[in-house]
Amino acid sequence: MNILMVLTSHDQLGDTGKKTGFWLEEFAAPYYVLKDAGADIVVASPKGGQPPLDPKSDEPDAQSEDTERFKADADAQKVLAHTVKLDSVSAGDFDAVFYPGGHGPLWDLAEDKTSISLIEAFARADKPVAAVCHAPGVLKSVKGADGEPLVKGRKVAGFTNSEEEAVGLTDVVPFLVEDMLKANGGDYSKGADWGSHVVTDGKLVTGQNPASSREAAEALLKLL
Repeated sequence: MNILMVLTSHDQLGDTGKKTGFWLEEFAAPYYVLKDAGADIVVASPKGGQPPLDPKSDEPDAQSEDTERFKADADAQKVLAHTVKLDSVSAGDFDAVFYPGGHGPLWDLAEDKTSISLIEAFARADKPVAAVCHAPGVLKSVKGADGEPLVKGRKVAGFTNSEEEAVGLTDVVPFLVEDMLKANGGDYSKGADWGSHVVTDGKLVTGQNPASSREAAEALLKLL
């Protein structure tokens, strides 16, 4: 079982002067769900190397068993420090792809032609695609075989407008995940803010927020 995980390389939170990147729990929880199930995992990012960590995801109140495990796991840290370049991977070499969130993907992966064509290749091959929190934003320009948005008519979840408002970034992000999914014709649903909410539609798995990370990875495993 070969799984590709794709992380952002973007570290600037708009023009606020603050840093962003990927969210630690959204990488660590799926990483261990998949690893413990025997998966071989390759981690990629647009620029390769060490992807930027959202500093807020490293604060004490954002920690979980999975993030603590990661911090004590030299092997996992090495994997993260040496992500391969996204343009060096092929969908044909993997059984599924998982996109962790954090705000970073809204700036780079949502517009990245390599990422877009990669997801389209997974979808064409009927292989599972999973994305959690802000990462459903990477589906913004992804098309299905019919040329329509991949999410059109499909059940989807992602970071809610109210959650974005709660973190005070509604006017900073390039687009709101909830609004984009609806605009692209997705059948969007949400649970309580900050609670786990994961939706599976065919081979597409989407989760609402950091709390949904582990459940999203478990849903991906079921498809495999």
